[in-house]
Amino acid sequence: MGRFFLEVSYHGANYSGFQKQQNAISIQGEIEKAFQVLQRDSVELTGSSRTDAGVHALQNYFHFDYEGEIHPQFVYKINAILPKTIVALGIRPVGDTCHSRFDAISRRYSYHIYSSKNAFLQDRAYFYPYTIDINQLNLAADILKNYADFSSFSKRNTQVKSFICSIDHSKWVYENNLLIYQVRANRFLRGMVRGLTGTMLQVGRGKVSLDELHDLIQAKDCSKAYFDVPAKGLFLEKVQFPDGYFGSPLK
Repeated sequence: MGRFFLEVSYHGANYSGFQKQQNAISIQGEIEKAFQVLQRDSVELTGSSRTDAGVHALQNYFHFDYEGEIHPQFVYKINAILPKTIVALGIRPVGDTCHSRFDAISRRYSYHIYSSKNAFLQDRAYFYPYTIDINQLNLAADILKNYADFSSFSKRNTQVKSFICSIDHSKWVYENNLLIYQVRANRFLRGMVRGLTGTMLQVGRGKVSLDELHDLIQAKDCSKAYFDVPAKGLFLEKVQFPDGYFGSPLK
């Protein structure tokens, strides 16, 4: 029995999320179906970073155990089977104890916003036609790095036992006529990036002060945060593993 890491990217608009669910189309479900068609065998995938319905990924990982031979042109062949909105980027053999979720040391997300009507961004960014002070946004983004408990930015009905996260990068930038929030942490809570983004937009519009942002974080009450930004603007950009973690990819 060997263990493999499968690197993927996807446009999440038409999926119920990363994780397989009953009576819903998911990234995991589509990849498992494609694997069965190609290999004539089934596997169960374990994901590294769960993304919600409508969220996109430039990079994410699954791992799986498989005792058979992987097709020598696995990536090419499975991409021919997968929907156009899901792409296999590579497959790597790893040690039997490697784990795509627990061994990841950081995840990097970005949230994309545009303020002028654009037909080509409507499914990949949030149309938000308001005047926003980016200096206030970045003051708010810096504040987040001083906290560890993000209970206020976790949606209800989560099964996590800890709300502690370590954010080491938090910044707003303008790129290609987009306002983008960039954030990296060791882990994220359910709905956390959208909660952070929506709340900081209120700061940028002058509706929430920086002092009120401090109070909101310290309240540890998710009813006070703003989760109203849509999933379509959110991208999982990178899942980072320790240096030297991977061997050579299969061809």
